[in-house]
Amino acid sequence: MRIAVLDDYQGVALSSADWSPVTDHASTPSTVDVFRDHVSEVGALVERLAGYDAVVVMRERTPLPAAVLASLPRLRLVVTTGRRNPSIDVAAATAAGITVCGTESLATAPAELTWALVLGLARQLVPEATAVREGGWQTTVGRDLAGHTLGLFGLGRIGTQVASVGRAFGMDVVAWSRSLTAERAEQAGVRAASLDDVLSGSDVVSIHLVLAEGTRGLLGERELALLRPDALLVNTSRGPIVDERALLAALRRGHLGGVGLDVFDEEPLPVDHPLRTAPRTLLTPHLGYVTRDVYATFWAGVVEDVTAYLDGSPIRTL
Repeated sequence: MRIAVLDDYQGVALSSADWSPVTDHASTPSTVDVFRDHVSEVGALVERLAGYDAVVVMRERTPLPAAVLASLPRLRLVVTTGRRNPSIDVAAATAAGITVCGTESLATAPAELTWALVLGLARQLVPEATAVREGGWQTTVGRDLAGHTLGLFGLGRIGTQVASVGRAFGMDVVAWSRSLTAERAEQAGVRAASLDDVLSGSDVVSIHLVLAEGTRGLLGERELALLRPDALLVNTSRGPIVDERALLAALRRGHLGGVGLDVFDEEPLPVDHPLRTAPRTLLTPHLGYVTRDVYATFWAGVVEDVTAYLDGSPIRTL
């Protein structure tokens, strides 16, 4: 079996796990080709994958919609890192006889990056570090977290961890999601509030929701206007949850004290994208899950998935 591993930006897919159960499989020894570049054009992607029986995708970096799957008659297995991947048309894959599997993941890494962005914004770490390197000294005044309010959108595995750190900093934590109950919030040590109250009453707002039809564009012009003029907004979830145009407009008119983004509508972010030069922003290239422990979990799971498929007993099917 020929296997293509896509979007291995750091070149660590093969070194993060032992692939010998796949390459030396007793009945079906397989070859693994790793691609470190990103291909977004559909025709070029289909051409690249035409000769492969299996494709491994890193999260949602390369979508596999029905049209792409239909153009790959040889494809029989897709493995995605993580527990879910809305960029894969699983129904179309199933109808075409393609097995789709996922892996385990860790919630700690994105929660930790969330706080890196919050602290980076609150203490102006990038401008201050740059100033020191350029010969300067103390050019900004930071802001405190203790005694202030953290607002969370989403209180799942990641949101709950972010909440616990906020409480450790001495913050008052409030949260909203459509399914959140007062009882569930109390269990996490936070208060449930309405969407508007979280926006208007928080000094820091952090997003931890799954991207779905009900959350796409959730924070638009009206919602962003509810945020305090100096509020910090952090999104390590999915870019389209925040209306990008509305966010850019808010920043340009001086609204919001700072915005930390690890996710974007289009990834990789185009070189000429206006967010790259927007004021009061701290941008990272979707690093939330990019850590050694997470990658070890991902790639070990990929090997397990492929081996199980070769053995005739697929696991973690989506």
